[in-house]
Amino acid sequence: MIPVPTGARVWLATGWTDMRKGFDGLAMLVQAHLARDPFSGQAFVFRGRQGRLVKILWWDGQGLCLFAKRLERGRFVWPAAATGAAAALSPAQLSMLLEGIDWRAPVRTDRPLIAG
Repeated sequence: MIPVPTGARVWLATGWTDMRKGFDGLAMLVQAHLARDPFSGQAFVFRGRQGRLVKILWWDGQGLCLFAKRLERGRFVWPAAATGAAAALSPAQLSMLLEGIDWRAPVRTDRPLIAG
């Protein structure tokens, strides 16, 4: 799990993001489209077009951290809102999102099949 402090704010960038972007490109998106400070200690979560890849940009006090996760099956649950908006999450909801669980109502989005 990412070491985001318990009291830190987590923001989801609604819509989809070009996942070719790295540290600088995502930090610029935070400033320009979300109108927030990428160096504030808050975590910013971005999702790719297909919904299988997320990137998290977070300032830990010493430098920017960039985390990525790709689901092999299923998709990350994302709020339906206009691109350029941000939805707030708690660190617990971020944990559920990264596990592939619908953070709005904790139910797995991809249930395992019966073995055999």
